[in-house]
Amino acid sequence: MVEVFVSSVIPADVDRVWEAVRDFNAMPIWHPLIADSRIETGAPSDQIGCVRNFTLTDGSRIREKLLAQSDLEHSFTYSIVEADIPLQNYVAGMSLFPVTDGGVTYATWTAKFTCPEGQEDELHKMVSNDVFQAGFDTLKQRFS
Repeated sequence: MVEVFVSSVIPADVDRVWEAVRDFNAMPIWHPLIADSRIETGAPSDQIGCVRNFTLTDGSRIREKLLAQSDLEHSFTYSIVEADIPLQNYVAGMSLFPVTDGGVTYATWTAKFTCPEGQEDELHKMVSNDVFQAGFDTLKQRFS
């Protein structure tokens, strides 16, 4: 099992950051790797069980299912249903926490997954840097 943990401090209060990331279908707005996204079957984008179907800028397709979402805890969890990338048993989540000293947000993004033997380091790096850190970097720029 591969485990990924990335954290960042985003220069905005937690409610503003949550407003930007809460919509399960809004990643094309705030993540540089997501070209387009749609929620299948027309379900609301905050409905537990809804599936987002999106395309990365390199043309890869991924389908992810929303497993949990909490406005109170500023968090969501999701899993990959199907992907062109060899990530299996993938479950990830983002959590936001208020930092009272400075009115900023401490954000964490985690994932656990399996993958073909020998690709652990490559896929860990890809998820850590190209997905999680790239998303946090874009959010930091947005709120700077």
